[in-house]
Amino acid sequence: MSAKKLTIVNLVHRDFEDLELWYPVLRLREEEITVVIAGEKAGKTYKGKHGVPVEADIGFQALDTDNVDGLLIPGGWAPDKLRRDNDVLNFIRNLDKQEKPIGEICHAGWVLVSADILQGRKVTSTPAIKDDMRNAGAKWVDEPVVIDKNLVSSRRPPDLPVYMKTYIEVLKNFYK
Repeated sequence: MSAKKLTIVNLVHRDFEDLELWYPVLRLREEEITVVIAGEKAGKTYKGKHGVPVEADIGFQALDTDNVDGLLIPGGWAPDKLRRDNDVLNFIRNLDKQEKPIGEICHAGWVLVSADILQGRKVTSTPAIKDDMRNAGAKWVDEPVVIDKNLVSSRRPPDLPVYMKTYIEVLKNFYK
């Protein structure tokens, strides 16, 4: 990776899928990449679907594309709440315009649907939301991981190893 110290934002809300948040966080930290957890309010603790807690480092209103190098969105039920926050949606739109890496897994595709960045893009997700993805103009495929420009999408927890390997490769290529 480049000499630049990378910072990735990981979005959180209550009922996130525990593995889809923590596995990526730990993998990025192993690569010496800074991970910032963003929630509605800095300092607030959120519990995952399986009860594992995480504390937000910053609030959504503090999200700034100039200070981060990419984004990860875990699945679970949290995306249904994240997709309703205008700060989150504007942050995603701006990251996408800058073509910075955006990773989403499972139900996290809902957030990208609401951000309106999927038109003409090839993606995957949990099959449960494939109709939502298609209705947003995406070409949905049933594959473990899909890359479309800066967007890295994946289906579910068993795909986490290939998802994170791919996301890290996209980061390395973007920041050569």
